[in-house]
Amino acid sequence: MRHARRRVVRRVTRLTAVAGLLLGGGMVTHAAMASEAPGAAATLRSASQSPGGTGGTGAGLVARLGDARTAGSWIGSDGRAVVAVTDEKTAREVRRAGAEAKLVRHSMNELEAATATLRAAPRVAGTAWVTDYRTNRVTVEADSTVSATDWARMRRVADGIGGGFVHMRRTEGRFTTRLNGAQPILSTGGRCSAGFNVTNGQSDFILTAGHCGPAGSVWFANSQGDQQLGRTVSSTFPGNDFSLVRYDSGRAGQGADVVAIGGGNGVRITGAGDASVGQRVFRSGSTSGLHDGEVTGLNATVNYPEGTVTGLIQTTVCAEPGDSGGPLFSEGVALGVTSGGSGDCKTGGTTFFQPVTKALTALGVKLIVSAPQQGAGAAPSGTPSGAATHSAIAPGGTSPGSSAPVTGGTQGATLLARLSDPRSVGPGLLIIGGSLIALVATRWIRSEQDRKAYQRYYSATWG
Repeated sequence: MRHARRRVVRRVTRLTAVAGLLLGGGMVTHAAMASEAPGAAATLRSASQSPGGTGGTGAGLVARLGDARTAGSWIGSDGRAVVAVTDEKTAREVRRAGAEAKLVRHSMNELEAATATLRAAPRVAGTAWVTDYRTNRVTVEADSTVSATDWARMRRVADGIGGGFVHMRRTEGRFTTRLNGAQPILSTGGRCSAGFNVTNGQSDFILTAGHCGPAGSVWFANSQGDQQLGRTVSSTFPGNDFSLVRYDSGRAGQGADVVAIGGGNGVRITGAGDASVGQRVFRSGSTSGLHDGEVTGLNATVNYPEGTVTGLIQTTVCAEPGDSGGPLFSEGVALGVTSGGSGDCKTGGTTFFQPVTKALTALGVKLIVSAPQQGAGAAPSGTPSGAATHSAIAPGGTSPGSSAPVTGGTQGATLLARLSDPRSVGPGLLIIGGSLIALVATRWIRSEQDRKAYQRYYSATWG
């Protein structure tokens, strides 16, 4: 009778543990496979989705405290805003606001004075400079086309600035515009990428790079030249690098709020914002497809062979000829259009982007965006968080100008990406862990009971 009860207890324990495993596995699978409701704004999502989060806090503090006491802000490795400050009193104010403070030697006023001196010097094609907030210095780069004489002249300018905060370095490759990129648009002048769809309330346009072509350029959707897309009505380059292509039909059509990322997928654009140093960003282009990287500097100046462009976003995202005008974005927020850079997507390189917000203001247009998801709260922040993954991509996505709608929600997400998210699968994993412990304990108890029964049996047999 006692042995029968033990067998029943063991059987019940095993069944309970197995049920726990099945339940936990079901919870994990459900969490991993759960998708958004149809029509929800699909974005390249971040691990931290707080609108107006760390990037906004840093930029807001810099604006409030002023350029004499600060020297920029960036997103730290832990996702917190970091603000460069010149004195301990300002550092305490930053910490009270919930951000991290870093004491530096030079204020933003000093850094901007240095870049102004560089701009005033004779122009050298193949050079670029950017204010590096994290190292509190101005970095000047020269590509392989810059002669030793011109480089020596640039060094003398840097030495004349004084303070030791202008850093000079050579870089491989050449700083070029990326002419020839989301889906291609073609003209007699070359091939570019469509950036974002915009509107002035009466007509719809493609926002792309200014160096792609002057006003009057005619654009086609195919290489045969029999599908005319539109005509450039406004173009600014050099100085800035943006242009508007008016659709011949006057309308962008369905899918106007989507940028292509390859493989028939796209990302819905929900707003425009300013980039933050340290932010993870994504770029799409018809030559090299979707790539990601980090924002390393703002207000960069690049001396292309064709002319100088200022106020650019500097990143580690790669790009290749033909990617010009393509979109830069993060969490569905439009940040810039591809201007140029050095390197390629095999060896890496530096790429510069025209900020979207500046172009929209100058051109008097607005982005065509997706309606915010119902119950999603505030609109996307202008400074999305730093860490980002592309775990929720709308399939069937198309480039600006396409009439094909985007369908579905998160079908493009991989199961592995969702299983690796502890916020989604934590409860299921806890149940699985507990069930495994119960199974192991059951087997150990059974082994001990069997061992003792074995000893009793042989003790009785052999005496």
